[in-house]
Amino acid sequence: MATWSNLGFQDSAAPLMEQLTFFHDHTLFILLMIIVTVGYLLGTLYFIYFINRFLLEGQTIEVIWTIIPAVTLVFIALPSLRMLYLLDEVNQPSLTSKVVGHQWYWSYEYSDFGDVEFDSYMIPVGDLGQDGFRLLEVDNNVVLPVGTQVRRLVTAADVLHSWAVPALGVKVDATPGRLNQTSFFINRSGLFYGQCSEICGANHSFMPYVLESVAPEGFLGWLKKVS
Repeated sequence: MATWSNLGFQDSAAPLMEQLTFFHDHTLFILLMIIVTVGYLLGTLYFIYFINRFLLEGQTIEVIWTIIPAVTLVFIALPSLRMLYLLDEVNQPSLTSKVVGHQWYWSYEYSDFGDVEFDSYMIPVGDLGQDGFRLLEVDNNVVLPVGTQVRRLVTAADVLHSWAVPALGVKVDATPGRLNQTSFFINRSGLFYGQCSEICGANHSFMPYVLESVAPEGFLGWLKKVS
């Protein structure tokens, strides 16, 4: 989870988030080269008082500083389009679950395993234990197995919400009357925190969720308890 000392992304727990991190670093490196180059040119113009009179109407240099930015944009656009299609790819999921946003809590359904449904509310600050995180802990965690391709169906019952888990690189709008979907693969166990990412009313800041990834055996044991 993110803390006050983090300057970058959270540690990824899914292959898609790893690809997003690589794309971020790739783009940031290109931006750094642009800033250094432009800064150097501006610095030389500030300290040099001579003017090249043949450069005032230079067609060649105008073509060069038009082509170079275009090529730079291509190097950014191609990985960006690749990531866009990867994020929309659902593949062949082994598990499908559904999340419904309400004002102001979340409901979860595991229709693949019968009638498994439950609601998840934020734990009030006064009821937190010594190891609890303020405004992040819930009474019912979302449990999913590690090493499984999961398809998540997302919708809302009243107003717009958004279900997002930064460590997984997942952010899906919950729209009333519409069923959106996303797919992710969790490659390590742990607790991953998220919050509603769409302003949905007075208690928008008080509807978090906790995704708990466990071994497949632990997931089946959890299903027996809640079913």
